[in-house]
Amino acid sequence: MSNTRKTANRPRSGSTTASKDRSRPGSVTARTATAKSARRWWPIAAAAALVVGGIYVATQSGDPGGSDAGAPYVGGDLHSLIAIDGRLYVGGHDGVAMSTNEGRSWEAVSSLEGADAMGWAQTSSGLLVGGHPGLYTSNDNGATFTKATGDSQVGDVHAVGAAGDTVYVASPEAGLLASSDGGATWTSRNDAVGQTFMGTILVDPSDPEHLIAPDMQNGAVTSSDGGRTWTTMGGPGATMFVAWDTSDTQRLIAVGMDGGALSRDGGDTWTELPLPDGTSAATFSEDGTTLYAAALDGDAARVSLSTDDGLTWSEL
Repeated sequence: MSNTRKTANRPRSGSTTASKDRSRPGSVTARTATAKSARRWWPIAAAAALVVGGIYVATQSGDPGGSDAGAPYVGGDLHSLIAIDGRLYVGGHDGVAMSTNEGRSWEAVSSLEGADAMGWAQTSSGLLVGGHPGLYTSNDNGATFTKATGDSQVGDVHAVGAAGDTVYVASPEAGLLASSDGGATWTSRNDAVGQTFMGTILVDPSDPEHLIAPDMQNGAVTSSDGGRTWTTMGGPGATMFVAWDTSDTQRLIAVGMDGGALSRDGGDTWTELPLPDGTSAATFSEDGTTLYAAALDGDAARVSLSTDDGLTWSEL
């Protein structure tokens, strides 16, 4: 791990207060909170959570074989980053990589090569990942993934979220779909929204109808009725990634084309989150004490961590 380096020297913007508007079906109603941008944004789409297996060692050159203690191969875009079960995962257009030693070395996930992994979710019975080719499933804790077939398949999935057996997917083709059986079957929840969702849909484990999603058109958005109606939450413009601290779900981060933002009150107010240049995904560690950020560097991911809410970052 390199020495700590400060990547944002400007003071954080003050928080902005959000006012909640009434929502209506088939729409996203605006709330007025917006985080001040601190930098120009590189337009790279992001998404959320990765829990995978079927691994081999990744290289930075684009050949997913051999070894590389440095940056993991992800392909032409970087979509997602998550820490779970003592492992760190990063994924992009062509590859997904996993680290079991806090990013000192990486292993590629062969069963998802070319899946264009955008959104991820863990159900009570397995794992789901969505991308342009469709929905993939794992029933062996990520050891292998297979493309869903029959009633469980959804085309061109850009966002996924789950709590228990309640699952949501968002597709440019179908809008927002919901499942009550872990993704075995789907019903349309709202065909007027979801087309511009990206990454992970956060689903409250204590209330699976409480959702937060990254929306490329409207910013971070939230629903209290299982996706039937939505309101905007503020944060950075063109939000591509959202994550919350699982030990305190009032603590949220969002990454968008206008930069990053942090909320400590469930999205009512936001402050600027300084991020390394080019960051397209960021997430919390499992205990909430560390932030991770990932940026595309060629065809590989550059992953950094911060223990002071983004004031300083150390590259892994």
